[in-house]
Amino acid sequence: MRESTLKQKAQTTAAFPKLAIKNAASRPAGKFHLLERHLVGAEGALKYAKQQASLMKRVRQEAKLAMKLAKRAAKTARRDFTTATHVASQGPLKNPLANGTWDPKARSNGHAVPLPKKKYEKELRKLQAELCYLQDWVKAKGLRVVVLFEGRDAAGKGGTIRALTERVSPRVFRVVALPAPSDREKTMMYLQRYLQHFPAAGEIVIFDRSWYNRAGVEKVMGFCSDSQYNRFLELCPMIEKYIVDGGILLIKFWLEVSDKEQKRRFEARIVDPLRQWKLSPMDLPSRSKWFEYSRARDRMLAATDTKHAPWHLVLSDDKKRARLNLIAHFLKLVPYKRLPREKVKLPKRSMKGSYDDVATLKGKNFIPQVY
Repeated sequence: MRESTLKQKAQTTAAFPKLAIKNAASRPAGKFHLLERHLVGAEGALKYAKQQASLMKRVRQEAKLAMKLAKRAAKTARRDFTTATHVASQGPLKNPLANGTWDPKARSNGHAVPLPKKKYEKELRKLQAELCYLQDWVKAKGLRVVVLFEGRDAAGKGGTIRALTERVSPRVFRVVALPAPSDREKTMMYLQRYLQHFPAAGEIVIFDRSWYNRAGVEKVMGFCSDSQYNRFLELCPMIEKYIVDGGILLIKFWLEVSDKEQKRRFEARIVDPLRQWKLSPMDLPSRSKWFEYSRARDRMLAATDTKHAPWHLVLSDDKKRARLNLIAHFLKLVPYKRLPREKVKLPKRSMKGSYDDVATLKGKNFIPQVY
């Protein structure tokens, strides 16, 4: 039955008790049996009206539920269509690590469907809990760790660093993202501006881009001479050997993104106002210099992938899987144990010198409660 029909019938039924009482009032006073009959009829009509109102409410609830289910089905259908279109456009699924080498034509880190959000958040929470245990160990043992994040533009370095540092102390996990060198810094020894940020005991320093700028963007964009570039590749392994021998654990990550995925991410940055700040003056030129960056990457890896400071490559077309894989591998690279923690008991509030500390705030300049 349609809702409008039910509403009209309920209104008609609800008006019946008033009509019955009006008719009864016009009867002679002696005819009480008629009044009683009309009263019974009125009560019955009222009961029927309530039933119809309840039915209408149930119909509305069912309609809302049906609408909600329809929206959910439409969302699922759109997602499945997008996934199917993506899979069809990428061709047959390939193993990116077949025969121990990476196949750049493989998609989503070797998976046809992106990792579901709930599963990603569940696994990330487990890894972040382990990072907290690692943090305790680093502080207790006075370890010094340096982590480098390098990779192509739009490879997902920033999001991975946020996932890594989201639940730990910024006084232990310290992120360093240096801007372009100033005129004064340009006159320094090249590594000098990075060395001043190195960790003390109980610290992990994460470089979002590092001294490897010279082997990448500076080489490709012509910000350094060929002699400076060649000298860097020659001396860098020796300097890193000196760093490692000094007791610092040096970990180097390279995030690799495919040509198609980088293009998609750049296009998203151009149109999305929440991502436009990510576009740097170097991003768009880097897009046109894809193979120059590839050659610079290959030469960098050949010269600086050493036993004392090896590179760890991360497939980052699927951002969620890349973050989980990187954090899981990072936890394996830093030996640690779970330290016992003392039981914490919250002390009771002392009432000594108590007063109405809420009343003293009356009339102060509070911000508006907009939400």
